[in-house]
Amino acid sequence: MELSPTAPGLAALEQRLAKDLECLGWPARDWMPQQAAEDGVPVLDVAIIGAGQAGLAAASALAQQGIHAVVFDRAPLDFEGPWATTARMETLRSPKELTGPALGLAALTFRAWFEAQFGADAWTQLDKIPRLQWMDYLRWYRRVMAVDVRNDTAITAVTPRADGKVLLALQTLAGDSRVLARRVVLATGRDGLGGPAVPAFVQTLERTQWAHSSDVMDYGQLEGLRVGVIGAGSSAMDSAATALEIGAKSVDLLIRRDDLPRINKSKGAGVPGLTQGHFDLPDDLKWRLRHYINAANVPPPHGSTLRVSRHPNARFNFGCPVLAVERDGQAMRVRTPKGEFAFDFLIVSTGFKIDWSLRSEYAAIAPHVRAWKDRFAPAPGAEDAELSDSPDLGPVFELQEKTAGACPGLDRIHCFCYPATLSHGAVSGDIPAISDGARRLANGIASLFYREDFDHHFARLEAYDEPELLGNEWTPA
Repeated sequence: MELSPTAPGLAALEQRLAKDLECLGWPARDWMPQQAAEDGVPVLDVAIIGAGQAGLAAASALAQQGIHAVVFDRAPLDFEGPWATTARMETLRSPKELTGPALGLAALTFRAWFEAQFGADAWTQLDKIPRLQWMDYLRWYRRVMAVDVRNDTAITAVTPRADGKVLLALQTLAGDSRVLARRVVLATGRDGLGGPAVPAFVQTLERTQWAHSSDVMDYGQLEGLRVGVIGAGSSAMDSAATALEIGAKSVDLLIRRDDLPRINKSKGAGVPGLTQGHFDLPDDLKWRLRHYINAANVPPPHGSTLRVSRHPNARFNFGCPVLAVERDGQAMRVRTPKGEFAFDFLIVSTGFKIDWSLRSEYAAIAPHVRAWKDRFAPAPGAEDAELSDSPDLGPVFELQEKTAGACPGLDRIHCFCYPATLSHGAVSGDIPAISDGARRLANGIASLFYREDFDHHFARLEAYDEPELLGNEWTPA
């Protein structure tokens, strides 16, 4: 897309945003007590793990409250999140009008960023936001909001302590190190508390014969191959289309259902009352809502589906759950109720699962995190593994202990990623309500800090001695 000579440009937009932030007093003045290092280990107020859109929004919302957060991300600079690595859609699935992580600042929206470069007419003509353009916007967001991100930093251990701090073990290009944080935010995306849901039937295959749709992979290797795609969701369509566009000989989608769902029920649920009120709903209503959306299934986007079906060598095979997979030399045979398929490569688009054991950095907390299944039993017929495994979170997205007192400090870790959805609603993983979730998180953390540091703040109040009156403003009668 070409820049418009009539558009004001990013420099003008950045001046507008800077003025808005100045008028709002953002970031707020520092009010947190200084933290001294412990045995040479620095102590942070807040550490955020993950510098994708959730991590950036959380850090910026905390800055509005006068709280500095340091954000750690294992990705290199400008490649945080899935957008420029594992995501394969042409455009975002969300409507372009959604304000996403802008936190109520008009000058921080994608629309303002887009129109500043390409003009209002180009915005009117735009259907959906191109995926890589969204990545460019997030790079700009990080810069203009001055988010403190430390790239190329993997967190290898998260260990809460009884003294009110969480120890983080870091692995960086310069070597291993440690930091302490009073609060830790997990902004780690869809797979942040586990990983890909990998079906058992691929275990008979060599790892070179299959991939999960979330894997980093060179799709160029699929040129000329017979490719099977398991699933029919958004990522399945994106993977199938990418394989077809790269020159795969054929792509067969093996779809368990007899038809594709038509309605995205989650879009119909997106009203301000739900965004603000989900956490306060009774447990049975939270479960009822989320299970209904899960059971209805989310259809793949219209454009993503057409991106596949326009290829004559793409086939949609319904009623084809995989019964077995057998190796056949360098190829494989996949048995379904409707016959066998011969493939050279298999892509499993089977989503993600919450499984703390898949993330070694959480070994110290995994046995202690209370999940919904530990205290809630759904009605017969409403069983849902994803919901059962979801962490049972407190009002500030904090993890809670399965057994009281077994893991002191666990509640200093806040889950601000997709698995928070059952407890808090869809405010921590996707674009539509990410700002609402970030503000809820930041406001809650500010409150927790103030209560914890009350004696410090009261002492400052007692010591405050800036006079309002000097004594010469009046004459006694």
